Amino acid sequence: MQTMQAFVRTDANSREVEIANVPIPSINDDEVLIQVEAFGVGIHDRYFIPKNVDFPYPIGIEGAGTIVQLGDQVTDVAVGDRVIFTTSFQPKGGSWAEYAAANQATLIPMPDHLTFQQGAAVHVAAKTALESMRALDLNKGDSLFIAGASGAIGTFVIQLAAAKGIHVAGSASARNHDYMASLGAEKTVDYHDADWQKQVNEWASGGVTAALAIQPGTGKDSLPVVKDGGKVITVSGDQLEGERGITIQQMSHHQDTHQDVIQLVRDIADEKIKLVIEKEYPFEQGLEALEKTETRHARGKLVVTTPS
Repeated sequence: MQTMQAFVRTDANSREVEIANVPIPSINDDEVLIQVEAFGVGIHDRYFIPKNVDFPYPIGIEGAGTIVQLGDQVTDVAVGDRVIFTTSFQPKGGSWAEYAAANQATLIPMPDHLTFQQGAAVHVAAKTALESMRALDLNKGDSLFIAGASGAIGTFVIQLAAAKGIHVAGSASARNHDYMASLGAEKTVDYHDADWQKQVNEWASGGVTAALAIQPGTGKDSLPVVKDGGKVITVSGDQLEGERGITIQQMSHHQDTHQDVIQLVRDIADEKIKLVIEKEYPFEQGLEALEKTETRHARGKLVVTTPS
C-alpha cells in the first residue's frame, strides 16, 4: 500500500492535529488524484470533517496541484494539468496532504503564470466573497460595512464592492488600515476603539446600506451601523434578531458560483483583482499556520507548501 504524509485528526473527540503516514486515497470514476503542491489554510480546517469517517483523517478543504491519475468518467482534464481544487467533507480526506482525491466538478484550471501557492489561496475565500456579494445585492452608490475586513474573504469583498461603485468601510486592527485602504476601502475603523460604530455612522450619514459580518460574534456589533430597513449578511452563522426593519440573512452556497470563481481566478491572473498571501509556510510548519489563522488576525491568506 502506497502511503503519504498528511496532517490528520486522529479521532472524533480530540481536535488535535498531527502529521502521520496514511494511505494515498483511491479515486472514484468521477474523480482525479492530485499531487498537492500547496494548500490553503482556513479557520475551520481543524473542525470541518464529515461524520463517521475512518481515522486518522486528513484535514483541509482547498489546494492546488498536478493531476496524476484520472477516473474512468473524467473528461476535459488530463494527467499533468495544473488545477485548483476543493475536497470539502469527503470521507476519504482533505487537502492537507501530499495527495488528494477531488471530484472533477470542483476543478479549476490554473493559469500558467499563477504559482501553486497562489492557486491554493483562492477557492474558499473567493467563493465565500462572491456568495456574500450575491447575498448583499448592492448597487453603485450603496454603502457597505465589513466586519473583519482584512482577512482573505474581506480582501476580495472590498475589491469586488469597490469595483461596483459601492462605498466600503471596514473594521480591523489599526495595523491593517492602510492595507484595506489600498484595496478600495474609503473608511477604516479599529474595533478596539470604543466609538468605532459612531465613526462609521458619521461617515455613512446615519448608517450603511448593508453590513457583512465575517467573523463569529461580529453580527450583533454590526447592527448599530446599518440604517433602518438595511441588511446584515452573516458568514459565520451568527444568530441575530432583527431591529428597525433590518433584514438578517445567512450567506448561502450556490452551485453556479463555481463559474464565477473560475472568472475570478482569470481576473487574478490578469491582475484585475489582487490576491494577497500574508505568508507561505513549509509543510513541517503547517500547524503553526493553522494556529496563526485561528487567531483571526491574518492579513489576506496563509498557505502551506507540500514537500517537493
